[in-house]
Amino acid sequence: MTDWFDVGQLGRWLFTEGLAALYLVAFVAAARQFRALLGSDGMLPIPRYLEATSFRRSPSIFHLHYSDRFYAGVAWAGAALAAVTVAGITARLPLPLCMAVWLVMWALYLSIVNVGQLWYGFGWESLLLEAGFLAVFLGNTDTAAPLTIMVLLRWLLFRLEFGAGLIKIRGDPCWRRLTCLYYHHETQPMPGPLSWYFHHLPRPLHRMEAAGNHVTQLVLPFLLFAPQPVATWVAVAMIVTQLWLVASGNFSWLNWLAIVLACSVLPDSLMQRIVPVRPTEPAAAPVWFTVTTWVVAAGVVVLSYWPVRNMVGSHQLMNASFNRWHLVNTYGAFGTVTRIRTEIVVEGTDDDEPGPHTEWRAYEFRGKPGDPVRRPRQIAPYHLRLDWLMWFAAISPGYGDRWFGGFVHRLLENDRDTLALLRHNPFPDAPPQWVRARLFEYRFTDRRTRRSTGRWWDRELLGVCLRPVNLAGSRRR
Repeated sequence: MTDWFDVGQLGRWLFTEGLAALYLVAFVAAARQFRALLGSDGMLPIPRYLEATSFRRSPSIFHLHYSDRFYAGVAWAGAALAAVTVAGITARLPLPLCMAVWLVMWALYLSIVNVGQLWYGFGWESLLLEAGFLAVFLGNTDTAAPLTIMVLLRWLLFRLEFGAGLIKIRGDPCWRRLTCLYYHHETQPMPGPLSWYFHHLPRPLHRMEAAGNHVTQLVLPFLLFAPQPVATWVAVAMIVTQLWLVASGNFSWLNWLAIVLACSVLPDSLMQRIVPVRPTEPAAAPVWFTVTTWVVAAGVVVLSYWPVRNMVGSHQLMNASFNRWHLVNTYGAFGTVTRIRTEIVVEGTDDDEPGPHTEWRAYEFRGKPGDPVRRPRQIAPYHLRLDWLMWFAAISPGYGDRWFGGFVHRLLENDRDTLALLRHNPFPDAPPQWVRARLFEYRFTDRRTRRSTGRWWDRELLGVCLRPVNLAGSRRR
């Protein structure tokens, strides 16, 4: 069985190093963004959420105690543990201590996700937690990589890829017609610096992209469990596909986590040609550790009932966790592709009363499109939570019902923590008197317009989604 899967030490090392790096990104993002989003005085305050829920429904260390300082301590402690792990120190610890470090990182991030509400309602949060839980049982450098856990990593990668393929082929007809990529690069949540160029690729190439996506996500996942070298070439194909997605857009750490999962499949014989490290011969795992890995495997088999039922059912959920611990989840993305890109542009003025001649100045976000001349940025694997929710709110106002009014109120106060989430504040000296929000349709410019004007986007006003409000007429929550 071991020869069949050719479990490699370097594959485990690449996976754990990559996962620790993504943990580091996730914890740093949590520490830097939480005050305006989730803090005691935030748009969706954690203390108010804790009053309405229980530990049983939403396990989190913050049920024991919450303060903004404590939250920051949890996030930075997680980042420190992740940095230590990236540096290779955790893997050299005695086996119980190595497992403890990974378990603490998982528990800390679970605590953050389970109080994160809308801001943490993304599939890659559950994916990070599920992968992080399995990493607890991968052992240290002195212990052979456990076959059971390495197989479970392939099972996770299978569900990630196959679930995404199913949701597409069952969903928007453009996936079956191979035309979704005519729109996707332009309308995706957060385009990257190369998205304009991807959008302008010839349409036959877009159709080839879609067809290749179907092969990678609907056919190749089954071959992850084939003997080597078949599984290796499947993993390489998935890595190349994910790197294509990394280049074409910003999807937080989703693509990078898929890549590090695929790296766990690669055998030492291949990896030694790429990474100039020769693995040491590990010792046999202690009996207690082997028994523990088999218990974990049995638990995953039981919990797999729900994602399998979801995948084979006629009403497949796109991203869902079936338990409060975010273990053995179901995944998928872009079952529907939007054809038109809409963006909310938030503007302010320091006029006492707005009128026909009022000068409105726009706030600029770090990632989402705003000024048509500004080129989209590379953000991933970092996750800009406010920017992502602004994309959803532009599609359906219901996504902003609970927080958008509070966001506007904070702009009217020049709230420091909120402004720290933005790229540009047009009122650095004094807050605006009025704020409004308008809805625009954005389209990538054609090549001629791009050369002559320097613009990356054309935009057209669709209407007003928030009429001018002042501090007296807005609500903080």
